[in-house]
Amino acid sequence: METATESKPSASSAIAPMKGADIIVRALEREGVTHVFAYPGAATMEIHHSLLKSSQIRTILPRHEQGCGFMAHGFARSTGRTGVCMVTSGPGATNLVTCIADAWMDSVPLVAFTGQVTQDKIGKTAFQETDVFGMTLPICKHSYLVLNTADLPRIIKEAFYVANSGRPGPVVIDLPKDVQLNSAAIDWDAVKCDLPGYKPYCEAKDADLRQALAMIASAKKPLLYIGGGIISGDACAELKAFAELTGMPVAETLMGLGAFPDSHPQNLRWFGMHGGVAGNWAAAECDLLVAIGARFDDRITGAKPKRFAENAKIIHFDIDKSEHGKNRAVTLAIRSDSKYALARMCELARAEGFSKPEISEWEKKVYGWRAQYPFTYEKGQYIAAQEAIAELDKQLAGTDHIVTTGVGQHQMWSAQFCHFDTPRTWVSSLGLGTMGFGLPAALGAKIANPGKTVVDIDGDGSFTMNVQELATAAMEKIPVKVLLVDNQHLGMVMQWEDILYDRIRAQTILCDPENLGGPDNPAGLYPDWPTVCKGFGIKSRRVIRREDLAGAIAEMLTHPGPYVLDVVVPNDEHVMPFIPAGKTAKEILIKSPGR
Repeated sequence: METATESKPSASSAIAPMKGADIIVRALEREGVTHVFAYPGAATMEIHHSLLKSSQIRTILPRHEQGCGFMAHGFARSTGRTGVCMVTSGPGATNLVTCIADAWMDSVPLVAFTGQVTQDKIGKTAFQETDVFGMTLPICKHSYLVLNTADLPRIIKEAFYVANSGRPGPVVIDLPKDVQLNSAAIDWDAVKCDLPGYKPYCEAKDADLRQALAMIASAKKPLLYIGGGIISGDACAELKAFAELTGMPVAETLMGLGAFPDSHPQNLRWFGMHGGVAGNWAAAECDLLVAIGARFDDRITGAKPKRFAENAKIIHFDIDKSEHGKNRAVTLAIRSDSKYALARMCELARAEGFSKPEISEWEKKVYGWRAQYPFTYEKGQYIAAQEAIAELDKQLAGTDHIVTTGVGQHQMWSAQFCHFDTPRTWVSSLGLGTMGFGLPAALGAKIANPGKTVVDIDGDGSFTMNVQELATAAMEKIPVKVLLVDNQHLGMVMQWEDILYDRIRAQTILCDPENLGGPDNPAGLYPDWPTVCKGFGIKSRRVIRREDLAGAIAEMLTHPGPYVLDVVVPNDEHVMPFIPAGKTAKEILIKSPGR
């Protein structure tokens, strides 16, 4: 007679089921997440209550969903780690779309969680239902609509891998309410990331690198054009070694600021529409352009990419193959991780007797342009915006600091008059150009880097768009500083009006046009920023006279809490240099024709 034996329980039946919201938090903890920027709503309340139980994750409550996204940006850009944000369904998700698009344009690693109605209501125009999955497909690396609670650990693991591998970018995870409420037994040891069609890492072939080195060795007028891919690829040290080995002058994009030290003798600084004369003219006259981690966007090439570096052979290194030939045809396209390509070229050059190109005449020319046409401004009766930014840069010199900006004239002046010798110390919205970016990005950067001084250089138009995040700074005790360049106008649009519309103002004045505020009319200044800041519990001061500027900046930087310094400046300043629409780098304007 056979004896019956008991069957052993399966691994899954021996594991206690967990609610979906708790699974999400556990998965985030396993990814090393320390901060989540999240605004609650009915579709995400379960996750918020699960986050309360985490001893590892600090949840920051912004005052607007855009604050969530841009705080996560500042966190990610200043550290290289993936930023995490979460919003509720419907308007919460749509308010986050701008942040997702911004991360897409600037290659920022971001995982964005959005709440969603229960699955039985999807597609039925339920209250606060939106097709987040469909809306975000063109502006993210990947979108997930989670339909099974048991899939959550795998999806979250995949999302973090996709967001911060290869060319970084945003990943969206849409979470129906029932997926958060349902339970599943998770074998965490079995959770794997298996994406066979996704191969983000690539190493250049030696044959291509040798060809690149040969082209450099024979060049008479070479230029090294670097972008944000150097920073996201953690290739700054390798870039410096390669630049010094080859002797090529270096010009940066705005995304590349800090990748190569501004103080380095080979640095021509940044170029493009409002960039330096030296970099722009070098790009126009070079016979070899070596682009690494840059995408030939229109702010660099102008409206006619074929005329950019039109007499040069072009070598383009990029981890993203889709960028090769997208905007500008090139001579040699090399898909590679930038860190590997630069390090390997240095190895090959040293081992195989690379000869540095003879470019003494070229160096004399381009470094002569740099000396002849520095970024500059004229001092007038009142404090110039550039003057305030330059004084801030002077006082920050030698300190461990990060600068964020809003978008507008002040953004370009910040890039011109601040100096960046190390990566991840400049955080700005550049591809999408989103006003309101500066303050929340500064908050995220400060949370990620509590030991560093973080200053948002902002304009009054841009600052107003997310001014509510002063409440977050006060309540969360985040001691960010804001240098507010206050000209009472939408300055960059006003500049175009001066040049193209005979100085006619069409909704670009931010105060009463009958009582136009400014340094010569303090009574007309609007808003009264010190009063606004007082309402948020933030220390603030207004400066109009030049003799008060240095002391006020010092006071701001040494104040232990958040601080807004309102610097009133004239409204007729233009950002120069400037390459007008349809023109080339050789047609750059050094002085404004509208003045």
